[in-house]
Amino acid sequence: MDFFTNANILFYLAAYLIGSIPFGLLLAKFFAGVDVKSAGSGSIGATNVLRVVKETNPSLAKKLGAATVILDALKGTLVLLVAMNMGMSESTLWTIAVLSVLGHCYSIYLGLEGGKGVATGLGVFIVLIPIPTLIGAAVWIIGAKVLKISSLSSLIGLSAVVISAVFMKDGLDVGSNVPMYIIAFIIYYKHIPNIIRMIKGEEKKVI
Repeated sequence: MDFFTNANILFYLAAYLIGSIPFGLLLAKFFAGVDVKSAGSGSIGATNVLRVVKETNPSLAKKLGAATVILDALKGTLVLLVAMNMGMSESTLWTIAVLSVLGHCYSIYLGLEGGKGVATGLGVFIVLIPIPTLIGAAVWIIGAKVLKISSLSSLIGLSAVVISAVFMKDGLDVGSNVPMYIIAFIIYYKHIPNIIRMIKGEEKKVI
């Protein structure tokens, strides 16, 4: 079996390499001329793009923030849809999902640094566990409007996805919930600084 002609391996590489694309960083640099890695929280995600660009161009900030969410989500979604169309197994699909999130959070293009993984996690979950993801997305949106704290609403929404999936779809068709838990763990882990700031009452609101 040739390593570089094996379909699974090619999809795994594509998932990680595409997941690694830092769309928030690229959009902010190209359209607003700012480096989000050296401003705000230093994250490449939509929240930091919104916060940093808003300082100089509020109307552009909302557009770039929305574009970042969409593109970061599509990084995982598109690879999965292609793999599904080619009849790849459920276990392969979940491996692709995990690698997409890993790519975003630990980008090979950024020296293994990256974002928090929320949008990319949403992108892979909507394909593989759509109903729990829609529930989690609704919780996320409501939480964001009420709490005004992006990290907290994201983590509450993620928790809603996991809890819903556990009750609604045992085993995720691969005999185990482990791939979903791995993705959730990565996202929670990347939010540890936010959690510490929340405990201290220092986490900034998105207004």
